[in-house]
Amino acid sequence: MSSLPLSGPRLGRRQLLKLGLGAGAAGLLPLAALQAETVATRARVVILGGGAAGMAMANRLAMRLNGARITVVEPRETHHYQPGWTLVASGVWEADRTTRPNTDFRPAGIGWVKGPAVGIDAGQRRITLADASTLEYDLLVIATGLQLNYHLIEGMSPELVGSHGIGSVYAGLEAASRTRDAIDAWLAQGGGQGLFTTPPTAIKCAGAPIKMTFTTLSRIKAASDRDAFKLDYFTPSDGMFSQPWISDFLKQRFDHEGITRHHGRHLSAIDPQARQAEFTARDGTTEVRDYDFLHVVPPMSAPDFVKASDLIARDGPFAGEWLDTDIHTLQHNRYPEVFGIGDVIGAPINKTAASVKAQAPVVEANIAAFLQGRQLPARHNGYTSCPLITDIGKAMLVEFGYDNDMAFLPSFSFIDPKEESWAAWVLKDYLLQPAYYAMLEGRV
Repeated sequence: MSSLPLSGPRLGRRQLLKLGLGAGAAGLLPLAALQAETVATRARVVILGGGAAGMAMANRLAMRLNGARITVVEPRETHHYQPGWTLVASGVWEADRTTRPNTDFRPAGIGWVKGPAVGIDAGQRRITLADASTLEYDLLVIATGLQLNYHLIEGMSPELVGSHGIGSVYAGLEAASRTRDAIDAWLAQGGGQGLFTTPPTAIKCAGAPIKMTFTTLSRIKAASDRDAFKLDYFTPSDGMFSQPWISDFLKQRFDHEGITRHHGRHLSAIDPQARQAEFTARDGTTEVRDYDFLHVVPPMSAPDFVKASDLIARDGPFAGEWLDTDIHTLQHNRYPEVFGIGDVIGAPINKTAASVKAQAPVVEANIAAFLQGRQLPARHNGYTSCPLITDIGKAMLVEFGYDNDMAFLPSFSFIDPKEESWAAWVLKDYLLQPAYYAMLEGRV
């Protein structure tokens, strides 16, 4: 079965402006209000990671710090627009729409180590690289992203994605394409059991498991007999989403659509050959379910080398798993010359590209102040955003923060965060990507 075409005709700039959504979704990604004069410094600044968070900080600090010796440690030469992977897996986007060379975003005059970091000696302010060489720093920005722990699901590995009815949008761009193929094969089968999962850990883009469920349902309705397909959703929590109103909405929508919810259970093992999945309940009991299609979301954590360092959280809800940063200043709680940004930090929410957009000017301002011996002026309010796809062609723009568990932080007055709309879909499908690239370049 071939992939679905784009949801509608390609929109021109005039049409977007009529919607009030032009200029790179400026309402979602406003110009940073904390920009100020440059800071003269000879500090050795190391940025671990060249993804969304790392590249945004490289550009911001290259413009802000006059004389600093900035080095980015990033082995990949291709930048992946990960928010587009759900659209690839759903058959809406072609895969090549989500990649660009990292050199497109790398600022002039900085160093680039094209190899992975494998160790951090926080006491000596030293990074160990994979070739056993070391890199010393005066100021360190941890922007590594997170680690996908497929191995914690017995019998599962990323190589299985696309075979034995297994999909996983998180495993990379090729895996997103293979997930689309696995869904195609299931649709061509004409019916059967689909299982959708989420793990008992924090994850990046927490809405992605829900989006994959809804887009798959949308494709089933468009191409097949809905009654021939059974969809079940497994989550270890009692809710469906961190924002309470959205959680309640999703429960009602899943029930209305005939998607059976299973709370307090997570995927613990699979038998790919038998197409069986084991789920473990809170009390330790297990249940084995047959499947025709299984969407796997792995447990996630900070990378192993960060977890092995003294920078990892020692106690509290993030102990042993996430970077120990102040959730407002984004400065490390024990090593003031270390700052964290993006998915790696221990925070109650905040593992989205929109979070990076909000965090980057805070980290920039606080680094500039730290290098001048001043009090840190900027605070992150936890802003995060999820364009929550509820159908191919519809979405909800969900924006909230640390102190807004019961409220929203909307960017557009004409988009109701409690309503599904084509306008929110347009943001996801057409506008967020150019705004994202502007963020990488340090322009928003």
